[in-house]
Amino acid sequence: MRKFALLLAGICVTTALHAQVFTDYFTDKTLRIDYTFSGDAAKQEITLNELSSLPTWAGRKHHLSELPLQGNGQVVMKDKESGTVIYTTSFSSLFQEWLENDEAKTTAKSFENTVLVPYPLRPAEVEITLLTPKRTVSATMKHTIAPSDILIHQKGINHITPHKYLLQSGSADKCIDIAILAEGYTEEEMDIFYTDANIACESLLAHEPFKSMKKSFNIVAVASPSADSGVSIPRLGEWKQTAFSSNFSTFYSDRYLTTMHVKDIHDALAGIPYEHIIILANTDEYGGGGIYNSYTLTTAHHPLFRPVVVHEFGHSFGGLADEYFYDDDLATATYPAGVEPWEQNITTRANFASKWEDMLEKGTPVPTPTDKKDSYPIGVYEGGGYVSKGVYRPAFDCRMRTNENPAFCPVCQRALKRIIEFYTK
Repeated sequence: MRKFALLLAGICVTTALHAQVFTDYFTDKTLRIDYTFSGDAAKQEITLNELSSLPTWAGRKHHLSELPLQGNGQVVMKDKESGTVIYTTSFSSLFQEWLENDEAKTTAKSFENTVLVPYPLRPAEVEITLLTPKRTVSATMKHTIAPSDILIHQKGINHITPHKYLLQSGSADKCIDIAILAEGYTEEEMDIFYTDANIACESLLAHEPFKSMKKSFNIVAVASPSADSGVSIPRLGEWKQTAFSSNFSTFYSDRYLTTMHVKDIHDALAGIPYEHIIILANTDEYGGGGIYNSYTLTTAHHPLFRPVVVHEFGHSFGGLADEYFYDDDLATATYPAGVEPWEQNITTRANFASKWEDMLEKGTPVPTPTDKKDSYPIGVYEGGGYVSKGVYRPAFDCRMRTNENPAFCPVCQRALKRIIEFYTK
């Protein structure tokens, strides 16, 4: 863990001394890299599946070698000739969540995962790394990108999925581009989808810091039709043919709605500038899921649609952790004792100074008793990350804890604001 931390520190120092100029290393296109993550709890492997080029680059053109968050996985791109780090990004994956389930102890599986990076002008080396909850390396892979490779699949040129902009604040290089996709809507139901997409857009922009930083975003609704109406609900024996083959009961948790068909998601967006993805499911069943720098997937016709889509976007966009917990859960492999989580809104107190310690009022008791919640809107309340002991959250309640709370807590708001500024300033 120490060796990996020193590596990250080295990257940050190098960046501070030699900030990259985008046009020195990249052209204004996207390189889409499709990987396969496979294995079981004992051993994991990364393999390269496909390379594709997309017509434009919608991501950042500054802070190229910096990471806003560590995530559970990281990608480092270097210029092949000089060895200079020219781009880094981080992510989490459904595969890594699955590894913590009992099934992973006896069965090996594979999962799709897609990474978007700017298209290099010259040969580049890409290293992708998966990290354990203890921040050790579980799998890594290096490969070389030859930008002139004739087998890099060109996508998004001859066919672009129909779409409508719900918010267009500026060019893709100056704004954060969010794409909202339809899941389980037939061709005849696209008007319903556009209405639902507007509700999702309005819900996000009703929350701080998105509300006051609205001009930092472009939001586009993408009409990706399905053969069937609705989505798959395994516990009811209902299986549908949908655009992204999503289903409830992920890892046998009835309300956890995800898809393993990540390539289909990105194929539907080829040719449309995008960085972050929200998928709306045409069902009134309760549920959803959000994976950092991957996607948000949530149901559009349940009464709690508005708070849930905002909560899940907190995961996928801001890398925020769940702040709720279960009283009978006292330990977790997700957040081991003695290791500070990378998510900004929970802490094990292993390195609390790196979190919201600077936001505490003088005299705030640590841990903060729940009966003092009215006196300390920002505190260190025990319970979070699904467990009641050993993990702490910054507020008694927050959008990342309950659907009833109307806002992100001040710590989550600051974390989200920092992410927005990282991408846009």
